[in-house]
Amino acid sequence: MTSPARPGIDTPDHRGRTDLDRAGRDLKRNPHVVVRDVELTSHGWHVLRRTTFDYRRRDGRWETQQRETYDRGDGAVVLPYDTRRGYVLLTRQFRYPAYVNDHPDGMLIEAAAGLLDHDAPEAAIRREAAEELGVRLGELTHILDAYMSPGSVTERLHFYAAPYTEADRTGNGGGLEAEGEDIEVLELPFADALAMIHDGRITDGKTILLLHWAALTGPFANSIAT
Repeated sequence: MTSPARPGIDTPDHRGRTDLDRAGRDLKRNPHVVVRDVELTSHGWHVLRRTTFDYRRRDGRWETQQRETYDRGDGAVVLPYDTRRGYVLLTRQFRYPAYVNDHPDGMLIEAAAGLLDHDAPEAAIRREAAEELGVRLGELTHILDAYMSPGSVTERLHFYAAPYTEADRTGNGGGLEAEGEDIEVLELPFADALAMIHDGRITDGKTILLLHWAALTGPFANSIAT
């Protein structure tokens, strides 16, 4: 009897993807890890997998473990800043995962960010800045790359900052309505944005990292009283 075709594995899923169960099967960079099996457990907009692997502990014993990984691709985030006026550009939008996990209303203040979608990080973040903020960025400064939730999410986030001026505001921003985005653009004094971390109004990790970088070694390092 022929096994039924499995969307996302043998046949294209709704996004035209196949072989979604192949990720990780050929990994050999770490001799203490041997991947045994990869199961595709969900393939909506992004991909959830359950991987079974053998892991050699520090004392030499091997044990079999399972981990679920959520693969949404890599992303980029940017902090646009105007040092002449002392402002930064941020966004505010509804985030259901935060809302369902005790955030008062789910309306998070964040630095503009988005998935790479097969673009280079620099191109992707310029695209996101235009769509979400309505701004044309100046020269990008690459700050760092980081795994933001490495226990379960594969995403690596590329962090940037870039100058802008009032003349670089090219539109209203707001994101793409066709993708369900409804983004408010916030132009804030940098000192106010920094204070919002300490009073709890900014709770997004990537945004906190960028604002602290800007205060410690970035464009506002010499402008904040200690």
